[in-house]
Amino acid sequence: MPAPPGQRSATLAAWARAWRAGLVSFDEVLDETTGGEEHLVLHPDGTEESLASALVVASRVAPDGIRVVLPTAGDPRGLPGPGPFSAAALVVGEGVVLGDGLGLVPEPEAAPGPGVPLDADDRWAGTRWLAHPLPASPVPPEPLTVAEADHDLTLAMTETIGALRRLDVARLPPELAKGLASLRGDDGGGPELPVGYGPRARRLSARATTIAAVLALASIDASGAAVNAYETGARDAALRPLATAARRARAAAINSPLE
Repeated sequence: MPAPPGQRSATLAAWARAWRAGLVSFDEVLDETTGGEEHLVLHPDGTEESLASALVVASRVAPDGIRVVLPTAGDPRGLPGPGPFSAAALVVGEGVVLGDGLGLVPEPEAAPGPGVPLDADDRWAGTRWLAHPLPASPVPPEPLTVAEADHDLTLAMTETIGALRRLDVARLPPELAKGLASLRGDDGGGPELPVGYGPRARRLSARATTIAAVLALASIDASGAAVNAYETGARDAALRPLATAARRARAAAINSPLE
C-alpha cells in the first residue's frame, strides 16, 4: 500500500504539536518526520537550513497554532487565504502552518526529462521544504471536529461502497480489490499519532489514512475494471466524495486538541 498523499506534512504537524505541548522531545519530532533522511528548508531569499534549525521558530508557537492542511483544487479548506503558501500547498496537496507567520510545503518531486531514465542512485534521498510567509490577516480555518469528520467519513464510505457494488469491482487488480474490501473492515493502519491524541482521533486518523492509501493505489491504475468511458467516470464519481471525506478527516484528527 503506498503512503497516502500528504503524509509528510501530517507527520510533521502531529509530532510538532505534541512537542510544543511538552509531550515528546524535539529529537522525537525529527526522528519521526525525517526517518533518518536529510530534510532541508529553503527560504524565499534563497537561503537554506536544516529542518531542525528552521523549527526553532515553532518553539514559541502553541500546539493549536500548528496544523496540517491537505487542500485540493476546489476544496481549499484550512488554507490561510491567498498567498504563496496557499498556492504552493494546492500544487502538492499538503502543507504545515507554523503559527501566524510561516508555512512549510514539501517541494514536489522532480520528474526526469523526456528520454532521461531516473536512476535511483542519482536521486537525493531527502525532502526539501519550501518556507512561505503567511498572509498578514489570515482567514480563520474552518473548524471540523473529530466527531463531525468521523460522521462524514462513515457516510461517505457507506455511499461509496454502495456505488462500487454496482460496478464490476471483481475485475480490479488484486491489490486494489483487496484495498477496496478493507474499506468495509476495521479502523485501518498507518503511522500512529504521538502521545497526547485521544482514542477517537487515533482511530479516525488510522481509518482515514488507510482509505487515502487505497485511493492513491486506485489512482495508479486509473482504468480499474472499467471497460468504457462511462464506467471509468462512474468509478471516479464513486470515489471522489470518499477522497474528500478522507482528506478532511485526516486533517481534523491531526489538528484536534491534545489531551
